[in-house]
Amino acid sequence: MKFFTKEVQIACVAILGVVVLFFGLQFLKGLSLFSTEDNYYVAFDDISGLSASSPVYANGYKVGVVKGIAYNYSGEGKIIVQIGLDKNMRMSKGSTAEIESDFMGNVKMNIILGGNPLDPIAAGDTIMGNQESGMLAKAASMVPAIEKMLPKIDSILTSVNTLLADPALANSLHNVNTITDNLATTSAQINSLSAQLNKNVPGMLAKANNVLDNTDKLTQDLSTINVSETMSKVNTTLDNVQKLTAKLNSKESTLGLLMHDPQLYNNLTATMRDADSLMIDLKQHPKRYVHFSIFGKKDK
Repeated sequence: MKFFTKEVQIACVAILGVVVLFFGLQFLKGLSLFSTEDNYYVAFDDISGLSASSPVYANGYKVGVVKGIAYNYSGEGKIIVQIGLDKNMRMSKGSTAEIESDFMGNVKMNIILGGNPLDPIAAGDTIMGNQESGMLAKAASMVPAIEKMLPKIDSILTSVNTLLADPALANSLHNVNTITDNLATTSAQINSLSAQLNKNVPGMLAKANNVLDNTDKLTQDLSTINVSETMSKVNTTLDNVQKLTAKLNSKESTLGLLMHDPQLYNNLTATMRDADSLMIDLKQHPKRYVHFSIFGKKDK
């Protein structure tokens, strides 16, 4: 009787298929086919979509996977997550874990290592875990504020549409175009004026140089004047003027007597008055002073 009958062969193939299926599932889950990991436990209040075979990272590098989740159906206590980490991975005391999710819905666990790597925790110990807010959570926290802003945004858009529909805006834009054209014309005129000034600048500089030359000549002429001699002559002239003024003020000179003698003034005044009376009488009675006759007859 043969041992490897068809039934035995079928059974062996079935067992081999189950083993291959088991290890294949483990491989697809990201679990090691052969145990080279240390098991640790993380206590969470909320795992937010974390599942078995979710990757575990430390400083951005994959160091293990989630091996299992134990939920307390009584609703009391923490949710315990079993993780398998590489044997070379050492977690120090004070390390924590956090759950992070991206926009695609992928969930992973990050290990936040403690401060002192020389004080590690033993395999099988439990660390505390929490949930990172992530971009989705931050975006969700902004939704209420965005909802409050929507009416204001709608009002602003309505005002903008009203402003754009106002014909005054089109007129203003047209005026802006006109102003721009005027500025372009003014700029061209300024450029032309600048060109003319550039042409005239050499002539102006030449004239300025001539003025400076004349100024230099005048300065040289002034420098050749004998200031001391001129001042001496001026002082002499002033002394003579002072002497003349003193003589005029003195009563000893003729001019002084004429200027200071009141009797002479009174006599001159009386003489002028008598001369004036004589002229009046001469005009009124000229025959008294002029005797003229053709026949030589004397008027009585």
